[in-house]
Amino acid sequence: MKRIGTKALAKAVVFALMAFVLPAGGHAVVLEGVGHGVIQNGDLDRARAAARESALRDVALQYEARINSSDTLNNGVVTDSRLTVSATAKARDVRVISEQQVGNMLRIILQADMSESASCEAGAAAGLKKRVAITGFPLQHPEQAVLGHIDDAGQALPQQLRSRLQQGGRLQVLGASSIHPFHDVANAPTSQAFDNRLSNVVGLARDLDAQFVVTGVIRSLAVEDPSAWGSSVLDRMQRGLGFANRERRLVVDMMVFDGFSGSPVYQQRFSTAGTWDVRAGESDSFGSAGFWQSDYGQAVSASLDEMTLAITDAIRCQPFITRVARVEGKRVTLAAGATAGLRPGDELDLYRSSRYFDAPGAAPELRDSQASVTLNSVHPDFSNGDMPVTGALVNIQRGDMAIIW
Repeated sequence: MKRIGTKALAKAVVFALMAFVLPAGGHAVVLEGVGHGVIQNGDLDRARAAARESALRDVALQYEARINSSDTLNNGVVTDSRLTVSATAKARDVRVISEQQVGNMLRIILQADMSESASCEAGAAAGLKKRVAITGFPLQHPEQAVLGHIDDAGQALPQQLRSRLQQGGRLQVLGASSIHPFHDVANAPTSQAFDNRLSNVVGLARDLDAQFVVTGVIRSLAVEDPSAWGSSVLDRMQRGLGFANRERRLVVDMMVFDGFSGSPVYQQRFSTAGTWDVRAGESDSFGSAGFWQSDYGQAVSASLDEMTLAITDAIRCQPFITRVARVEGKRVTLAAGATAGLRPGDELDLYRSSRYFDAPGAAPELRDSQASVTLNSVHPDFSNGDMPVTGALVNIQRGDMAIIW
């Protein structure tokens, strides 16, 4: 499996645009883009290709600006231009409206029919298993968990997510349900950074060698009518006859963070409710048999399925990123191997990870080294490959990134 030839942001956008031809039934919008290409040494074809590429990029950025109502970002790959690219932007029925040459500059206006799709199966990264760590989901109101003894929900819920994601077989899922990354649960996610990054997520991801961190907060496990759960004979009789309101809520804020930058990739609130029809003694934990057999438990299970799908969709179209573990001359060792789906012959772009002294808390900036590594030895948890030049010439070192798009 070879990498997509994505050496710069422009190529990444064009790949996102041109990789698929989608069915006409999808939601689409027609947009116009303008691009320019410089004619060098009389090579008009090359200038035309560059202008077309620039115009497609213009269309992609227009489209993303219009549909970016979700929290899906691509902050794991930061370029000099600081633009965010999503692989959900695709073009079909591309038509050149006009072409004009002024001096050595070629100007093209084209029109493209854009579509949004969660599918990105043609991308090389889609066939690789990205590493995801799932932390605990603390309870904002622990007292709400007393009924039914489901005070273990903060660990049991992420464990359920982990199990379902593992069954899907598309991700490497790491359990960290005993870790809570939020210091202020009521206002989570919070950060001193203006862009809502979490610095402790970066540390956790580094410790677990995870590309993404899934975390969240259980906002509510409350019953809709607390007075219906009294201990009097009348209260018990009304519950038994179905006269009492026995509905119980589950409200969860779930976030997916990029582990390299700490930036949010996805954030969503999931809410559900069901009848708490568990008899006394039938439930002793969030994941007990009595819990899942109840109407409320079945509603929770359906909501967990939605969360699982949301995590998979949020991560699916992201590039595959792993850390450079060692550089010795032309030889590079990566912190990912066969369990991630890497194979001998795979080629990954190498990016320098750098920070500025005047912004020590900022997300690392990734710079294209213009070099790649081709794997020739793949082990379960690491792999080795060669660069065309020594690491010193392109300043690639431990802690830098290797990427497949």
